[in-house]
Amino acid sequence: MESSASGDGPSATTAAVAAAAAVASSSSGPSTSASAFSAGVSGGASATHYLAKRVLHGSAVQHVARGHFRSEHLWEFVLCKGTSLELVVVGEDGVLQSICEQNTFGIVKDVGVLDWRFKHFGIWPEIEGKEILVLLSDSGKLSLLYFCCQMHRFIPIGNIELSKPGNMRDQLGRILAIDHDSAWVAISAYEDAFAVVRVGRTQHVYGPNKEIVEKAKIVHAVYKTSDIRGTVWSMCFMRTRCSMDEYYPVVAMIINRKGSDANDLSMYALAANDGGIQYLSGYSEPGPLALEIAEIPQLDGFGLLFRAGDILIVDLRDPKDICCTIRISMTGSLVGEQISVEDSCRGLDVDDDVAACALLELRDSGNNIMMDDSCMAIDGADNPGSMKSRVICSWSWEPDAMRGQPRLIFCLDDGEFHILEFNWDTEGLKVLPERVHRGLPCKPLLWMDRGMIAGFVEMGDGMILHLEHGRLVHRSTVQNVGPILDLAIADYHGEKQDQLFSCCGMCPEGSLRVIRNGVNVEKLLRTEPIYQGVTGLWTLRMKRTDTYHSFLVLAFVEETRILSVGLSFNDISDAVGFQPEVCTLACGLIADGLLVQIHSKGVKLCLPTSHAHPEGAALTSPVCVDWYPDVTISVGAVGHDVVAVATSNPCCLYILRVRPLSSLQYELYETQHVQLQYEVSCISIPEEDSRLRTSCSAFGGDFRKREGNNSAAEVDVRMFAVIGTHKPSVEVISLEPDEAFRLLSIGSISVNNALGAPVSGCIPENVRFVASERFYILAGLRNGMLLRFESGTSKDQYLPGSFYKESFAPSLSALLQLVAIRHIGITPVGLVPLHDSANSDIIVLSDRSWLLYASRHSLAYSSISFLPASHVTPVSSVDCPSGLLFVAENCLHLVEMVHGKRLNAQKFSVGGTPRKVLYHSDSRTLLVMRTGLTGASCSSDIVQIDPNNGILLSRFKCELGETAKCIQIAKIGSEQVLIVGTSKSTDRPMMPNGEAESIKGRLIVLSLDTLGSPHECSSFIPTSNLSSSSHTGSFPEIVGYANEDFSSNSMCSSPDDICYNQIQFEQIAGHLRSLTHVTFTGAVLAVYPYLDRYVLAAAGNTLSVFGFVNENPHRMKKYAVSRTRFTITCLKTYGSQIAAGDCRDGVLFCSYHENLRKLELIYADPAQRLVGDVVLLDCETAVVSDRRGSISVLSCPGLEVSESPEKNLAVQCSFFMGEIAMSIQKAAFKYRLPIGDETDPVLESAYNCVVASTLLGSVFVMIPLTSL
Repeated sequence: MESSASGDGPSATTAAVAAAAAVASSSSGPSTSASAFSAGVSGGASATHYLAKRVLHGSAVQHVARGHFRSEHLWEFVLCKGTSLELVVVGEDGVLQSICEQNTFGIVKDVGVLDWRFKHFGIWPEIEGKEILVLLSDSGKLSLLYFCCQMHRFIPIGNIELSKPGNMRDQLGRILAIDHDSAWVAISAYEDAFAVVRVGRTQHVYGPNKEIVEKAKIVHAVYKTSDIRGTVWSMCFMRTRCSMDEYYPVVAMIINRKGSDANDLSMYALAANDGGIQYLSGYSEPGPLALEIAEIPQLDGFGLLFRAGDILIVDLRDPKDICCTIRISMTGSLVGEQISVEDSCRGLDVDDDVAACALLELRDSGNNIMMDDSCMAIDGADNPGSMKSRVICSWSWEPDAMRGQPRLIFCLDDGEFHILEFNWDTEGLKVLPERVHRGLPCKPLLWMDRGMIAGFVEMGDGMILHLEHGRLVHRSTVQNVGPILDLAIADYHGEKQDQLFSCCGMCPEGSLRVIRNGVNVEKLLRTEPIYQGVTGLWTLRMKRTDTYHSFLVLAFVEETRILSVGLSFNDISDAVGFQPEVCTLACGLIADGLLVQIHSKGVKLCLPTSHAHPEGAALTSPVCVDWYPDVTISVGAVGHDVVAVATSNPCCLYILRVRPLSSLQYELYETQHVQLQYEVSCISIPEEDSRLRTSCSAFGGDFRKREGNNSAAEVDVRMFAVIGTHKPSVEVISLEPDEAFRLLSIGSISVNNALGAPVSGCIPENVRFVASERFYILAGLRNGMLLRFESGTSKDQYLPGSFYKESFAPSLSALLQLVAIRHIGITPVGLVPLHDSANSDIIVLSDRSWLLYASRHSLAYSSISFLPASHVTPVSSVDCPSGLLFVAENCLHLVEMVHGKRLNAQKFSVGGTPRKVLYHSDSRTLLVMRTGLTGASCSSDIVQIDPNNGILLSRFKCELGETAKCIQIAKIGSEQVLIVGTSKSTDRPMMPNGEAESIKGRLIVLSLDTLGSPHECSSFIPTSNLSSSSHTGSFPEIVGYANEDFSSNSMCSSPDDICYNQIQFEQIAGHLRSLTHVTFTGAVLAVYPYLDRYVLAAAGNTLSVFGFVNENPHRMKKYAVSRTRFTITCLKTYGSQIAAGDCRDGVLFCSYHENLRKLELIYADPAQRLVGDVVLLDCETAVVSDRRGSISVLSCPGLEVSESPEKNLAVQCSFFMGEIAMSIQKAAFKYRLPIGDETDPVLESAYNCVVASTLLGSVFVMIPLTSL
């Protein structure tokens, strides 16, 4: 496997930031945190190269696999999404947690798993105990991969060459199947050919000194045949009674023979005598069309034959004598009618035309399984053609099912879920059917562990269901933004952050998604890479009331350095007094002017000199006091007037305090110490006054008694600290000087070995007390998990009773309950507050950085657009009051968080299919074109929506039977209008050969001057506004992926950040008013404004130029007409240049001569292509996408006008993205540059960037490079 040419997308937040940064108002540069690539043409100095980057991974899951990829005890799941795959696990709460996501070289066609966990121990240590992922892609190779925990990704251990790269129908690379023993793999082409491959592995060859002379490798043997003569629909291995010396292995296949209207079940086997693949027998049962074949696990020789409307259980134990034993009918006419099971189905009285009719229905339906599965049917009807028979669209077997009782769950195309349980007794095979759920049809479907079922909707959000008492219960939602049919990028004035408005999904799951920026940073300073081996990083103030920090403490393995804070960092270690030759474990301000350093040998109290700080002691050297324990210190923390340190052997906890002896003389003394049962792993003392005797406003919660006599009275709360232990647990201990050690609260961390992690990974690495609307404790574990603990409190108290000094139950401690857990990364989690307050937002560090919002429920966080960092600390100075200092790549990076502190993702269900979206800047609203509506009044309309809350402001209904096809905003004189193109028929607008159908269409002009703005219609509210805390409607909360990698992903920054709304159609402020319209012969598929006074309209293969007499939008006049050979699907203009894309001839450049009132063809596309979308970067350059997954940059060859009037465009460069881009827009990247660089000519190319969105939910950015 190689890295994809499209690059590795960074993350959810980076995706939103990078894509949104492409608009003209943004000031941040492109992301550099992931790989990218460039391509171009040589041969000219003016040739432009492009950097193409996928900033948002696709979210449409096409294939799934389950296995033990990291540990033999842990079930994990692989989601394949076009050209990328993602490894995920499912948590106890049903939330998918992403482990890693990576690109593949080629489009994944199928996926499987080789179970080599218990085979050949000692042969290949790297893959022992792990299952092997098998990928089949259009690269022409069968790839075998194992998960490398050190590199945190799948690594190829073998690539088997099958065919040349590409998509030829007779080349191997369409479907794969793996036998039960994981020794054979079957691969088929689309038609005529298939092969069986025997796979194995060799062991390392060691030399006399135990060095590896020859590494282990994959060995294989390929046996091919090209004599199928038909299209392969499905196949699987079958265990039969055939002797292995005669035929082995045996493959069952569903084949549509050429010239036949039916499919048959064919048996093939590898002959042992000559090594050739032989045809054994065929089987065709009268009745519905056969679709798929599957082996029943644990029941050797029996298979399931899925047909359109029923399931046949066939006996294949003798592959030369196939018989059907049971028929399971699913053709009930009533919704939810229980499926029926019948005995032997031989002799069924079925019309002979049923199979032919079913085949024709499959060919015509929106779920055309004969189509290339890399495409999505988005051009046809919004409601896929329903078949008379109920068809199984996905199925999955239960993992680790009881011996002799395999269970199958399947989903019908009407959204019903059923479970079949198979039992074998003395009377033979028995089948027990059970209907367990009704929802949306899912494809694919995956039965996970612990009764979890993952269903992925093709054009909508997926779901995680849990099997409870014979019913499936919804647990969480997996967000899927694919297909993105259109994308609008706009800047909200006042917010100073860009937003993406995308049309996602199709009816009934169509939605409008508003994606705002995550946490972006502005890079201010980067030092040289001289900071290797940093173990700790802190910033300290000289006094608690200081506005800015004064000291930066850097701890190394055997050294500590102190730098002054500012844009330039100066070493002032000698003037502060910290011991320099030790590694600092913790440090802090214990009192004004007094700093404390904790290291493994002891604790040092320092009074810096005036050289280190103007308010320091006027001495030549700092005043220092030391305290040394008898054993080594492992961890420590510094709070207000208190120091807490812990030792590991023995496990003791010491409490130290400071008292003045005389002027500039202090004593550091021990007040308490206690021996603990478990070692302390971390300590945290709340930054503010730990007694919490301040007003509640400082914390955002009520720390006073809620029913006290005086509302202004202060609470009397014990001073406390939070510790993490090796138990593992999180504990709150009392630090009161006048009482004995006391445990106030405890929260145990349960270790689940099924997670595949050792107990040591569950030890807290960092803990923190947070005071918000209610108090809670955060714990970052060493295995990359983030936990939130809470404690139930009485109504009249903010904290548990044990926290208050007047508590009369000293022996009782409050129990902390684990309320939320998230997988943040793979490295230990650090928690760094942004401010010295208990309600401060927190930077969460693991293998990447996150910003956690302290005031939110559960765990709400957004990813920070920055390099992976090992340490971070907030730094405040005169020049940078809100800075962050990261340690990354052995450098110090000073950055500042900019506007848009969270990834605010909203979903508005639109009740149909949103096809086009435009941002209307004057009203700051969205204009959305919808189709597939189910109302009786119309099936298509244009609506105005407030992007803040999804309020429907105004609406224009198309006529009954009319469908809107395109919209554009144009300005006629001083009035803004909306140009709408429609089709008067529900049929397809073009024939299969690309020619236009003989149907009618309209060009409609709507007035936009009466559009209502959001503040004018604030009285209208959405029908629902669901959050994670209140979920009762039909649109469930979306929780996405816990690590917020936008995969399968996760659009929102956390489960609490998503907002679901449904537009209310009955309450509308007004209606879009029609000014005029023109009827065409042909559907109007594209419109566009031209030269600020004309409108271009493409109806069928006719391109027309319209003008408005005296700038009157009521009086439209046709000025010119031109025709192409095939149907025009898109239009774009730049200046006087016109680019038209059609469904066969590609992109055509045209120009309109106003004096002659004539349209003239200037340039033509050098290749035939079915255009997805096109955009003009300038008068000579166009970027075009096609329905094959490529994006090309075409330009005029620069010939003289006197030469041939028709010249081919030159292909400047071309990118194969592997995904179909349906929307391409020109955008601009603006970089924040030093003063004086604004006129640099190299920046001219920054305005020729391209943003493309795809059917799988990806977003690509192409940035031109003027030189390499």
